Amino acid sequence: MSAHTATVPPHVAIIMDGNGRWAKNRGLPRIEGHRRGVETVRTTTFAARDLGVRMLTLYAFSIENWKRPQEEVGTLMGLLEYYLKKELATFVRERVRLRTIGRTHELPAGVQEVLHTTIAATKHFTDYTLVLALNYGSRTEVVDAARAYAAAVASGREKFNDSSWATFSRYLYTGDMPEPDLVIRTSGETRISNFLLMQAAYAEFVFTPVLWPDFTKADLAAAIADYNRRERRFGLTSEQLASPAKAAAK
Repeated sequence: MSAHTATVPPHVAIIMDGNGRWAKNRGLPRIEGHRRGVETVRTTTFAARDLGVRMLTLYAFSIENWKRPQEEVGTLMGLLEYYLKKELATFVRERVRLRTIGRTHELPAGVQEVLHTTIAATKHFTDYTLVLALNYGSRTEVVDAARAYAAAVASGREKFNDSSWATFSRYLYTGDMPEPDLVIRTSGETRISNFLLMQAAYAEFVFTPVLWPDFTKADLAAAIADYNRRERRFGLTSEQLASPAKAAAK
C-alpha cells in the first residue's frame, strides 16, 4: 500500500464480460450465462454501495451487441425487462437511483416503458446511483454530442469561440455525472470496447480474469484495493502531489 490514504472510488464503472464463456465452460447454453449474469448485476449493485461507492455504471448492452444472433438479442432484452420489473420495489425501498446512458429510445417499447417508470420512481434519491449503459457506444455518444453542441452554437445558446472540454462534455450522455474513477473489466480481456472513452481519460483500470457470473463482492473489494495501491497524478509529479502548496506556487 502506498503512503496516500486509502479511499473508495466514488464512481466505479464495470464492463461486464464472460457470460457466454461461463456457460460454455459448464456445457450450458449461452442464455444460462446471461441469466446468471443478471443475478450478479443485483449482487454487485448492492456490494458496491456497501463498500462505499456512490455511483456504479454497468455496461449492459452495447450498440455493437445488436449484431449478435436475433434470438440472443431478444433474450437479453427480455432479461433486462424482467430485471427492471423485479427490482423496482427494491430500488425504491433501498433508495437506489436508476439512470441510463445510450440511445435508449431505440430499445424495445416494453424495455423503454419499465425504464421510464423506474427512473421516475427513483429520480429523487441522491445517496447512491446505478447507471445502466444501454444501446451505448462511446463513439456514437461523441457523434450525438457534437450534433447537439453544433445545434446549440447555431441557435446562439453556445458561443463557438468559447468552446472548451468543460462546455462540450455537458453534451455527452454523462453531462451531469462525475467521471469514473475506476473501470473494471471482467473475463480476462484487456480492452475497453468503446466504453466511456472520453470520461475515462484519467480513470484507473483493473482487468480481472474472473468471469462476470462469478464476480463477487470480494472481487470488487480487491479491485478497489488495487486502485488504492496506485498514485493518481493527473499530469502532475509525485513531488507535486506530496507538496501541493509548492506546486501551486510554481
